[in-house]
Amino acid sequence: MFIQVFSSVAIIALVLIQRGKGADAGAGFGAGASGTVFGARGARTGLSRATAIFAAVFMLNSLALVYLGTKNAAPPRTILDEVGTPAQPVVPTPDAAPVPQSPAPAEQ
Repeated sequence: MFIQVFSSVAIIALVLIQRGKGADAGAGFGAGASGTVFGARGARTGLSRATAIFAAVFMLNSLALVYLGTKNAAPPRTILDEVGTPAQPVVPTPDAAPVPQSPAPAEQ
């Protein structure tokens, strides 16, 4: 579970750090200096590659968690499974003592 949470947070952070495709259009109007923090092409390929790696880790870990979660799971049971089996009637044994009954109240 830790790997799943870590990889998902890393993917979110890496996607938010990356520049969008529309940011290149701003370079033509004088905003080209804002994208030179990581170099001309270094940030795009490095961040894209890291995002792809974390996405692959996330997908493989998701498949592994699903496999491990269903490996030892019991088959689901419904109420129809319980109703389908008839109950055994209770048959008194001959050696059991009879249950005493209280006498009916006498009329006056």
